Amino acid sequence: MEAGDVSEMDLSYGSGSGEAEGKGKSELRTLLERDPSRAETVIEFRDVHLAFSREREVLAGVDLTVRRGETKIILGGSGEGKSTILRLALGLIQPTRGSIRLFGEEITTLDEAQLKPIRHRVGMVFQGGALFDSLTVAENVGFCPMENHGMTLEQAEPLIRRRLKYVGLSDAYDLMPSELSGGMAKRAAVARAMICSPEVLLFDEPTTGIDPIGVRRLLRLINRLRDDFEVTSVVVTHILKDARFIGDSLLVLRAGHIVFDGTFDELMATKDPFLRDFIAEQEGI
Repeated sequence: MEAGDVSEMDLSYGSGSGEAEGKGKSELRTLLERDPSRAETVIEFRDVHLAFSREREVLAGVDLTVRRGETKIILGGSGEGKSTILRLALGLIQPTRGSIRLFGEEITTLDEAQLKPIRHRVGMVFQGGALFDSLTVAENVGFCPMENHGMTLEQAEPLIRRRLKYVGLSDAYDLMPSELSGGMAKRAAVARAMICSPEVLLFDEPTTGIDPIGVRRLLRLINRLRDDFEVTSVVVTHILKDARFIGDSLLVLRAGHIVFDGTFDELMATKDPFLRDFIAEQEGI
C-alpha cells in the first residue's frame, strides 16, 4: 500500500454510520449456529504447555479452536493464564511445547520478520486500553496506518474519523487520553485496534474498571463488529454476565487446564462441582 492510500482499508470495514448496519444474519453466522465445525479455523492451539520454571507451569496441555466469525470467551480466575493465551496467539511469547496455528500457519517456528504480516491481520485491545498518554486520540487511533503504512496524520484523518464515528467518539479526535472517561478510552482502543481492518480482535479484560453504562456500550460494540463485519474475537474476562452477552462459545481455565469448552447454556447446565462453584461465585450465591 502506498503512503496516503486509504482506499483499501476504508472499504474493508468500519466505514459505516456508527449505528448497526442491519444487514441481517450472514451465511457465516448461520453456519456457526448450525455446524461450527464447518467454519474455517483461524486460531488453533494443540497440546500447548508454558512453564516459567519447573515449579510453575502456567498452561498444561491446552487445546482450543477459534472459528472465523465467532466470539470465543476465555473465563477463569486471576492468574489462571487467560491473558497468556492472547500473548501466545500473537507470538509475543513462545510455548514450552505444543503447536499454535494462526490462519493455518504454524507460528511457533517463525521469527519476528515472518510474524509481522500475520500479526497485521490481528488487532489487540489491551487491558486498560493502553493508549499513549502523550498522543492525541487521533494519533493513537491512527498509529497503525502512520507507523506501518507511512501515512501522515492528515492522510489518515478520513479513516481515523470513520473509525471514531463507528465507536461513538466523533467528537474525541483532538482530545488527549486524560480527557476521556474509562469507557471512552476503551472504545478509542477498539478504534485503534480495528483501524487497519484486522480479521481477528483480541480483548484483554475489556470491561474492567468502567461503569455499567460504559460496559453495555462496549459489549454492544463487540457484538456489532461481529455482526456487521464478521470479525473474529477472543475475549478474556472473569465476568460471566459479560460472557453471556457476547460469547458464541466459552472456555474455562483452571490451573493451566481447560475444564470446560462449550456454550453458555451448556455451562449453566453442568454438574461439575468446580464449575458449579465458579458459577455460584459469579452470581453471588
